[in-house]
Amino acid sequence: MGSFIDLKAADGHTFPAYVAQPAGPAKGGVVVLQEIFGVNPHIRNVADGYAAEGYLAVAPATFHRVKAGVELGYQPEDMQAGFALKTAVEALPAPGVLQDIQAAIAHASQAGKVGIVGYCWGGLLTWRSACLLDGLSAAAPYYGGGVTTPEESARKPKVPVLAHFGDQDHWIPMDTVEAFRQAHPEVEVQVYNANHGFNCNERGSWDAAAAKLARERTLAFFARHLG
Repeated sequence: MGSFIDLKAADGHTFPAYVAQPAGPAKGGVVVLQEIFGVNPHIRNVADGYAAEGYLAVAPATFHRVKAGVELGYQPEDMQAGFALKTAVEALPAPGVLQDIQAAIAHASQAGKVGIVGYCWGGLLTWRSACLLDGLSAAAPYYGGGVTTPEESARKPKVPVLAHFGDQDHWIPMDTVEAFRQAHPEVEVQVYNANHGFNCNERGSWDAAAAKLARERTLAFFARHLG
């Protein structure tokens, strides 16, 4: 079990982050980026899972610049509220929330090399972090909405990337995933027989087999690049 601490971004903004410590010496650090539902019990559970694998896990509250203490569920009204908050954060002047992610990377780096993983909107932020931020050694975005758009695909990652997608994801059409794969031969793209949100066991779209395989691949990827 982890706990919340306060971190400070370069512009002086203070925000909470959920931090889960490994039981023994850390293998490295992993920054965990939330979906549009906040650092809710699921995201804290994901962070706890990486800590159980030996990593110092840090999950920054990426909504904090627009609203504090966001913890949403997965009902339609939660989705609507989360999408509105995401839109507000995306509208912030650059570098916006990337400053907070940079601070989370800095905190995680006390454990050694740092990887980053994110889900849904967090997957998009993971991709941007891989391309724009410093101090990372690996990035694993899960079904990042927007990653396969021409604007985002035009970015160049600075670190190895393992990108997970679902072939039934109506938010991320497969033809755009294929275009992204063609544009980025350096990125390891994995596609699962699953829907958007397949990693989250609190969503109807959860797919146990896809979630297990993607996690195994991500852990192996981090073991290669953070060791």
